[in-house]
Amino acid sequence: MRKFLFWSGCLLLILAAGLYVVILLRQDRRFAAPYPNLHATTDSAVIARGKSLVFDMAHCADCHAPVRSEREVNRGGEVPLSGGRRFDLPLGTIYSKNLTPDETGIGKMTDPEIARALRYGVGADGRALFDFMPFHHTSDEDLTAIISWLRQQQPVKNTVPENKFNLLGKAVSAFLLKPAGPSEPIPTAIRRDTTALYGRYIANSIANCRGCHTNRNLMTGAFIGKDFSGGFRMETSTDSGVYVITSPNLTGGNGGRIRGWTEQQFIARFRMGKLIPQSHMPWGSFKRMSDVELKAIYKYLQVLRPVDKEVPPGVTVEKK
Repeated sequence: MRKFLFWSGCLLLILAAGLYVVILLRQDRRFAAPYPNLHATTDSAVIARGKSLVFDMAHCADCHAPVRSEREVNRGGEVPLSGGRRFDLPLGTIYSKNLTPDETGIGKMTDPEIARALRYGVGADGRALFDFMPFHHTSDEDLTAIISWLRQQQPVKNTVPENKFNLLGKAVSAFLLKPAGPSEPIPTAIRRDTTALYGRYIANSIANCRGCHTNRNLMTGAFIGKDFSGGFRMETSTDSGVYVITSPNLTGGNGGRIRGWTEQQFIARFRMGKLIPQSHMPWGSFKRMSDVELKAIYKYLQVLRPVDKEVPPGVTVEKK
């Protein structure tokens, strides 16, 4: 019996060591993806559209703004997108990238490389990116506008640390991380009006409403809940404990947070900005959106399939 246990232990140790080696060997996987034929322009109208997308709907500043610029971002201000913000996840520590046209940012990337990263989730070095940005279905026109604005920024020299993954993160990177690309045809352009169709485009392809208001697996980023029914748990660690906010249900079912709201009430709430300090909602950016954009989002949320789901409101604090 002792020999059996000994050799069983040796076998398990060998298998574990072999798996660890495989995980390490698969950290440098490269992927192929198309390079969209999109290029920055100096057209002032296109650049203005890009600036609006970056600072309003796409809320890039909420992740890519400098550390300690939260107050300015919450006020809806415009700050350099020089990156470096730290995010502690179950997979390890991830840092937001420098998006200014400095050599420490996107200065060495071509326009098609930036477009490929946003649309197909493949970096300039061919590695798959974690699927945090919702631009896979962004129109050619809007993606061009975003790149055009990014090129016009003042360069900021800021070398961002490399992401640091724990063993779990390395395992996910080795076996589960793959590029996330479009699942439907990409529009060349989209009409900007107050229709639910435009609201769908904003909510899913620019503002990433689905990304927070649908429950998902933090290990893989995969959606595990019904669309827009809430339930995604977001934590913020502090010295006094862990603040927990669960994203609300935005459908018209029982428990829907905005069920019964009028269009005017919906717009008014956005104009108020951030009311709960620990909220992950990018209120500072979203309150900059136009009435046309907010009306479109409201109409889209009204036509979603209702999901009956109660989500606790407000903030809860858990002891460390």
